[in-house]
Amino acid sequence: MKTLRDLDPAGKNVLVRVDFNVPMNEQGEVTDDLRIRAVLPTLHYLIEHKARIILCTHMGRPKGQPVAKYSLAPVAAHLGAVLGMPVALAPDCIGPEVAAAVAELADGQVLLLENLRFHAEEEKNDPDFSRQLAAGIDIYVNDAFAVSHRAHASVVGVTAHVRERAAGFLLAREMEYFHRCVETPQRPLVAVIGGAKVSGKLEALHAMLDRVDSMILGGAMANTFLKSQGYDVGASKVEDELLEDAVEILRQAREKKVKVYLPVDVIAADRFSPDAVCKQVTVQDIPARWMALDIGPASVICFNEVLADARTIVWNGPVGAFELEAFSRGTLALAHTIAASHALSVVGGGDSNAAVKMSGEADNISYMSTGGGAFLMLMEGKELPGVKALG
Repeated sequence: MKTLRDLDPAGKNVLVRVDFNVPMNEQGEVTDDLRIRAVLPTLHYLIEHKARIILCTHMGRPKGQPVAKYSLAPVAAHLGAVLGMPVALAPDCIGPEVAAAVAELADGQVLLLENLRFHAEEEKNDPDFSRQLAAGIDIYVNDAFAVSHRAHASVVGVTAHVRERAAGFLLAREMEYFHRCVETPQRPLVAVIGGAKVSGKLEALHAMLDRVDSMILGGAMANTFLKSQGYDVGASKVEDELLEDAVEILRQAREKKVKVYLPVDVIAADRFSPDAVCKQVTVQDIPARWMALDIGPASVICFNEVLADARTIVWNGPVGAFELEAFSRGTLALAHTIAASHALSVVGGGDSNAAVKMSGEADNISYMSTGGGAFLMLMEGKELPGVKALG
């Protein structure tokens, strides 16, 4: 995989696929610019090397039609403030007006194209849309790890129409850290897997059994594993159709000598609400019609002991409903433990990243991945279409 340093971008039109699908408030202001700042090394490099920089990204789900609230105008303004230079917004991402805007670019200037998903052809990887997106482009750079698991026009299709292709510094760094933490890890390698559903992580769980030494399971997905082992989890969220899959994963783990740790106690509540009645109970004593919404303190102690010996830690998914304070303690406790460990720690997924930020430990994690779905696809042992297309 070529990186940006392998090319000479001076005086050339460089199309950079970024992921600026950032959260905004009702006033149209960017509230979290992590994804914008993550690509600054690539942008600064291109600016310093006098490239003509054209950025493309999606925002939200406008379903193939222009939608005012998904316009990238606030993003262009925010990026300009971060870069300390004007960033113009094109009226569209393809067409004669875009071509004219690109033609007016001077060396070192930045143009942001309007939302790719204002065109349904983007997600369909439409060949004609891909060709129009590549019109007048000399170099294509993918620096959007978070969407590199999607075979969309701006990620895959466009590469067929641009002679020079490379990974940006963010994408290259994401792949480097994945390689270090999963493919060539220092051992023991411990995976912490949480979140709401087993179904979204089933393939990753199977694949990780061939890679990890220990696996910690938490979040609502742990309820399915607990129920598969005969525990009555009350009204907790469970994927009953995957109980046999959970049994099989645990069987394979024993066969492969991978230690799997499930919660031994939980914070149960009579409802999912800030004012719910809560209590700590063992997994054997979850009341009927109550829900397990966080791991309990005994589980935290158990998991901490596993993490203390780790040399590499991969974390994807919170271990509780951390968005409510009453159910955040388990996830935040693990964030503190992982941050204080001597292990190489990689956190992947939007919710996991949000939890780490909430804990105040973001600067103490070795690497915070910008992509949940792409991170999971790599964990499944699959090649990312966006990376493959650069070859």
